[in-house]
Amino acid sequence: MAATLVIMSEALVARVRNISRVIYAAIALLVFVGDQSTKAIVESSIPERQIIPVIPGLFNITHVKNEGAAFGLFADSPAPWKTVLLIVISAALLATVVGVVWKTRRLHWEAGVGLSLILGGALSNLVDRIRMGRVVDFLDFYFRSYHWYTFNLADSAIVVGAGFLILQVLFVE
Repeated sequence: MAATLVIMSEALVARVRNISRVIYAAIALLVFVGDQSTKAIVESSIPERQIIPVIPGLFNITHVKNEGAAFGLFADSPAPWKTVLLIVISAALLATVVGVVWKTRRLHWEAGVGLSLILGGALSNLVDRIRMGRVVDFLDFYFRSYHWYTFNLADSAIVVGAGFLILQVLFVE
């Protein structure tokens, strides 16, 4: 009887683990598709560098091509190896995230959601870098003359995902 209960509980744990992975994969796919779709809409409907005010004094939509890393790092670098380096680093980080998700027997939901958001966003930006050597950024937040770097949905997902991981580290056993 006890052996049967142990086998049944192990099967239940395995099933829940597989369902969790499906949910995490769905989150990553949703981020990827959402980011690719919004970038395609921006590229097809907004000329580069055009600014469309959404909330005057706070938020614009624009069309910027970012050949650098996050926050415009290395964007002005003329180094011919820049894009290749960014692709290699992004691919290595993606492989690390996938490895962590795959090998971890049980992820707290905060870590699972966080890694899923990071995976979807990083994969979308990686695809853009491989395909075009750059990413499209379009979300422009500012206050008076202080502008944050223009970013996209993938960047947002990566930052929110990192926030979930920080929450998990700080507040979960």
